[in-house]
Amino acid sequence: MQRLPSAPRADWREKFEALGFSFHSADGGYWDESACYQFSAGEIDTIEAAAEELHRMAIAAVKHIIDEKRCADLHVAPAQAALIEQSWRANAPTLYGRFDFAYDGKNPPKLLEYNADTPTSLLEAAVAQWHWLEETGRPDQFNSLHEKLIARWEMIFNALPPGTPVHFSCMKDNEEDRVTIDYLRDTALQAGVATQFVYIEDLGWNGSAFVDLDGTPVRAWFKLYPWEWLVRDEFATHLGDASPQIIEPAWKALLSNKALLAILWE
Repeated sequence: MQRLPSAPRADWREKFEALGFSFHSADGGYWDESACYQFSAGEIDTIEAAAEELHRMAIAAVKHIIDEKRCADLHVAPAQAALIEQSWRANAPTLYGRFDFAYDGKNPPKLLEYNADTPTSLLEAAVAQWHWLEETGRPDQFNSLHEKLIARWEMIFNALPPGTPVHFSCMKDNEEDRVTIDYLRDTALQAGVATQFVYIEDLGWNGSAFVDLDGTPVRAWFKLYPWEWLVRDEFATHLGDASPQIIEPAWKALLSNKALLAILWE
């Protein structure tokens, strides 16, 4: 792994804004083109192998927690535990997750966090980086996030009842979340999924289903909104009654639970 100097493109800000990547300079300088990292194919294989093994272990830990009725050990409330078990038993589909690693190219990657519920950084890694690479003549991009998201949406769409639209939601006044949700919605559209958008704050309950501002029932719902917040919201008691197909499913919340590590290593 090498850290290489790189000359920033003169018009990179304008080009990113045209792509919808509007928060490129958040917090005084989020995107930085003055340097880049070059990995070997072997190093990429190492990272991918670590991610696959850790995901396998995490899924095994979730299965153990549910099979052994140990949600209480993770301080999960009974109502949320019921949603977790219900989504696991139903094999509710998952779209994606993000591992954060510490890696120096020499020692094995070390896990910092598994954001399995509300990962962001997608437009940056899948689209913005690819455009930078194309314009600067770099050899290759080792991720295929864009193509894999589309393929995953195709799988999820095929598992839904025919004609079911997917509602996409995030909170108001959060630029990064809105950009991310718009990008994910675009990948779903490219997979042939019918989509609609509604802010979290604008969702309602009509007595039998969650609805958007037009009164359309929400049958499948992608939420860029943590489960730990969702279960405390006003209409949380109706989540089990309405049974919308929620992505990410309730069982994914366990993977963001810090106490999971203790069970993972038992």
